[in-house]
Amino acid sequence: MPDKLTVYNPATGEVIKSIPQQSAKEVEEAIERSHQAFKTWSKTSASERASLLKKWYELIVEHKDELGKLITAENGKPYQEAVGEVLYGAGYIEWFAEEAKRVYGRTVPAPTTGKRIVVTRQAVGPVAAITPWNFPNAMITRKAAPALAAGCTFIIKPAPDTPLSALELARLAYEAGIPKDVLQVVNGDGEEIGNVFTSSPKIRKITFTGSTPVGKILMKNSAETVKHVSMELGGHAPLIVDEDANLDLAVEQAMVSKYRNAGQTCVCANRLIVHESVKDEFAKKLSEQAAKLKVGNGLEEGVNVGPIINKKGFEKIVSQIDDAVEKGAKVLVGGSYDRNDDKGCYFVHPTVLGDVDTSMNIMHEETFGPVAPIISYTDIDEAIELANDTPFGLAAYFFTENYRRGIYISENLDYGIIGWNDGGPSAVQAPFGGMKESGVGREGGSEGIEPYLETKYMSIGL
Repeated sequence: MPDKLTVYNPATGEVIKSIPQQSAKEVEEAIERSHQAFKTWSKTSASERASLLKKWYELIVEHKDELGKLITAENGKPYQEAVGEVLYGAGYIEWFAEEAKRVYGRTVPAPTTGKRIVVTRQAVGPVAAITPWNFPNAMITRKAAPALAAGCTFIIKPAPDTPLSALELARLAYEAGIPKDVLQVVNGDGEEIGNVFTSSPKIRKITFTGSTPVGKILMKNSAETVKHVSMELGGHAPLIVDEDANLDLAVEQAMVSKYRNAGQTCVCANRLIVHESVKDEFAKKLSEQAAKLKVGNGLEEGVNVGPIINKKGFEKIVSQIDDAVEKGAKVLVGGSYDRNDDKGCYFVHPTVLGDVDTSMNIMHEETFGPVAPIISYTDIDEAIELANDTPFGLAAYFFTENYRRGIYISENLDYGIIGWNDGGPSAVQAPFGGMKESGVGREGGSEGIEPYLETKYMSIGL
């Protein structure tokens, strides 16, 4: 493994910075420091932890512009979108600063008069986090904030494409007064560091956001030491447009869901399932809006869609478009791309595909790109069956003005997050997570701190 990790701008191919990589031995040393720091951090008062988290939150908001530019440089998403991520991510820190003071226990009526039963909650222990490149800021704060609030120490292994945001978040945390051994960042080979994390008995919890195959490996390896795990894994979100939907609203929200971060989000709409009677009108309106999006460097004025993060992601998107077209799909808008292998820069223009059917790969594989395939249906149960026909169950969306129909759809979709007439349901105060192979556990809301806590029961004899 090289000593340095070089970070490139995916829009230009330019080198942003080279940073040190940690060896397995150095990661083990970081774990030991985390283990020792836990002994004191877990004993600090909830009010003290809350105060430090609030200072961290304030510093992030104060530096939102610099943090946003850093995200755009290493991730590629448009600058205003990046600043939005910073504020969204900071919101988790503010939220869990308050939740730190709400980790309540309880007393339980004892079976005899000579006993008292007390239930308390305590931090689970040192936590290791492996975070993705598509939200290099918010996916860290969404995990670190509840862990620190609960009294856990925390080690972050960020994605190799976007480690700079993690390092800057840590720097601001130290400036806020959070001890350096309480919050650490390690960079290096993902498989090697993952194995160190999962094999160490001193790491008591693994939290991961990323692909389902990697999540399964981490879960399997964590079983050796019976670690707690939180897994936010892959998605393949359906978006149903019913015959009585407000089409303008459906198009507006589909745009929000599909093309944010160039379609490189785990909750973006991957399959647009539209009633036959409104399919053509919806496709026309969506195509008109998609055609207006400007593709380019996220730091340039007016850019809505940035680059694809790397060649592997780009080639998957293009192969899905090609496969769909070969099997009869029509390109209603887009379908084109710009590639520069010498610089490592890849852009896919916002694409809408019509006449899609279930024989096409795009209906079965998560795209992670700005491609919206439209498939039609005639009966709502057919739409629900199409939507649920996947091993994933992270996010789903549907549009209808009929409340009876809406309740029926919501209760029959096998997804952890559902947007009804809403293409952007994520919120710090709401539990985020999936069903089936999309993960284990929830992040955000009052549920978000639970995975970082153990329950202790004490029976007192009088």
